Amino acid sequence: MCSYGKQGRCNMCDNLIDLPELICLEDYGGNYSTYINAIYDIFFNDFVRDKTRFRGEVLKLKKHPIVNNREYTFYHMTHKGDIENERQPDLRRCERLPWAKPIIEKCDKFNLKMWTQKRKGKNRFCIWLELEDEPDYFIVLDIRKNYKLIWTAFVIEYNHQKRKKEKEYQKWLKKQNPPN
Repeated sequence: MCSYGKQGRCNMCDNLIDLPELICLEDYGGNYSTYINAIYDIFFNDFVRDKTRFRGEVLKLKKHPIVNNREYTFYHMTHKGDIENERQPDLRRCERLPWAKPIIEKCDKFNLKMWTQKRKGKNRFCIWLELEDEPDYFIVLDIRKNYKLIWTAFVIEYNHQKRKKEKEYQKWLKKQNPPN
């Protein structure tokens, strides 16, 4: 198994947060095909079959275009890259995929940093799990008129990424509580 435990300590609230174990490529003997199938099984169970809820509302997925018989959202949560048809597997995203559902469903209980923002003309809802001993995990929901989509999830690996997200969060906070 990966060296990460089941609990992380949230930097925001200093709470211990129970999270599923990371799922690592080495757990599958380095066989990427077997590994990505196992990751997809988790995705399918958490987001297609059992449906994840955000604040009581069932989240939808971007299913099309189907890529290798898998919903498009799966690729946004497990692959990286700016050019859609050239996205590459991201093992850090894959390892943490089991975290996505509990983070989304318990974001209020976990007291995570959350905010809305406009990104490329779209309304997004950001959920940021800051962890003490490992990279942070970031989830983005797309807010549509009558529903919400799970859009993507990724690991914040670099300090400049963390500073950028903190700046976005602080900007949102200022809008919520303007100075008198």
